Amino acid sequence: MALVFYPFAFSGVCSGEMHGLRTRLDEFLTFDTEVLAISCDPVYALRAFSDADGLNFELLSDFWPHGEVARAYGVFDECGGSPERSSYVIDKAGRLTWAVHHPKPAARSADDLLAALRAAAE
Repeated sequence: MALVFYPFAFSGVCSGEMHGLRTRLDEFLTFDTEVLAISCDPVYALRAFSDADGLNFELLSDFWPHGEVARAYGVFDECGGSPERSSYVIDKAGRLTWAVHHPKPAARSADDLLAALRAAAE
C-alpha cells in the first residue's frame, strides 16, 4: 500500500484538486493506495467541507498545534498560515518515494500523482 499525502487549504484551486481526487479515487485505489488530504483548518471545518463536496477520502486536521505536520515536511507558509501546495507518495515501509511542490496558484496534477504511483508499483 502507498499513501498519498496531500496538504491543502480552502481555496478555489484546492477545491478543484479535491474534486479531481474524488472523481478519480478508483484509479488511486488500483495501486492499493490510501489518499489522505491534510489542512491546517479545524476538524469541524473539514467535516463541513467534506460533506458539502461529497469527498470520499480522509481529511486530516493539522490545526493544533497549528501546522505542526506541514512544518515537519518543511512546507508550512508562516506568513500565510497554511501549507504550501505539495504532494507526497509514501511507500508501505514508510519511505518517501515521490514529492512535488507547486506555487500556490498552480494546481497539482492527478495524472502526475498516478504516474508516481505506477512507477512505485513497478
